Amino acid sequence: MFRLITGKPGRSGFGSASTAENVTQGIDATNLTAVITGGASGIGLETARVLALRNAHVVIAARNMEAANEAKQLILKDNKNARIDVLKLDLASVKSIKAFADNFIALNLPLNILINNAGIMFCPYQLSEDGIEIQFATNHLGHFYLTNLLLDKMKETAKSTGIEGRIVNLSSIAHNYTYKGGIRFEKINNKNRYDDKRAYGQSKLANILHANELSRRLKAEGVNITANAVHPGLIMTNLFKYSGLWMKIFKFFSCFLWKNVPQGAATTCYVALHPSLKGVSGKYFADCNEFKPSRLARKEVLAKKLWEFSTKLVNEAENS
Repeated sequence: MFRLITGKPGRSGFGSASTAENVTQGIDATNLTAVITGGASGIGLETARVLALRNAHVVIAARNMEAANEAKQLILKDNKNARIDVLKLDLASVKSIKAFADNFIALNLPLNILINNAGIMFCPYQLSEDGIEIQFATNHLGHFYLTNLLLDKMKETAKSTGIEGRIVNLSSIAHNYTYKGGIRFEKINNKNRYDDKRAYGQSKLANILHANELSRRLKAEGVNITANAVHPGLIMTNLFKYSGLWMKIFKFFSCFLWKNVPQGAATTCYVALHPSLKGVSGKYFADCNEFKPSRLARKEVLAKKLWEFSTKLVNEAENS
């Protein structure tokens, strides 16, 4: 808490006050291509801007193409040499995710970095296009499916270039506040006792478990790709559109804990680009330093069960 409030750097040399530009200073990403979901606004846009500033080729994946193209022009305005592409992606739709992956592969680009950034938060109960509770579908299942579809391209890139691939899942400290047992496997779509905040925490727990199990599988396969999860911090973005008055009150009394957008994108950019994290996988980061997540987030059995459950849901959605 002291480091969070004061911004004092941790073991990495960075802390809560560090910005995305700070943590990537001096890094040349010229040979890297990154896909960033939700890169049209908030910390996703800042992540896209900074990676492009470090010369990476950035592909913004977004549901709102108008906003994505505006984001592209905003980045180009300050960086005319930026390499930016935009592709449509709706993470609540298996059909859209498959179309995105096909369209990306058709670009014949390498893929070094996948940043699973997009998300929704605290929204009222509803089901996705495929009949899955919307926060779980968007925040976890969509990214799970997208990652699986792009993994062969990442493996091919890592093997042909010798450059380590990196997958970054944006989680949250909210992963500590979830349903009993962590994931409601048997009641994932149950409207009874639906809690918008616990449902969000469930999806954020799933982001960490996904990264951990993916990391374990990649290590077992001997693939030169890492997978980690990050907590960006408390940042007031359009994620809070469903939060209402109570969140404004909470922010008023906890203003010293909040970050601005450049600070919020720092941990993502650090984990995606910093050379000191070469070979580091299956970890959880906050304020650009490794932290221990919740007990549930560290359960290998739970991570494996979630993987099997997610695979089942995707298969059912594909065949429906």
